[in-house]
Amino acid sequence: MAKRLYVGNLPFSANEDEIRALFEGEGRKVESVSVITDRETGRPRGFAFVEMGSQADAEAAVSALNGREFGGRAVTVNEAREQAP
Repeated sequence: MAKRLYVGNLPFSANEDEIRALFEGEGRKVESVSVITDRETGRPRGFAFVEMGSQADAEAAVSALNGREFGGRAVTVNEAREQAP
């Protein structure tokens, strides 16, 4: 079962390939990366969702990457929560 992670405080220049490379470090498996963009301008909003291949990969990514500097910013990585209705 894949596990979805929220990645916040990303630099606005970050793209899906760069985020995938960051999360695939240390042998972790990434299923998908989705950079969230503004509906009107199409520019990135500074956060993304990463679907990890397993619960173990998700936990390893959170512990290894939360607070780590990426593109000059300390990124926030935690388990994604469902959006409130």
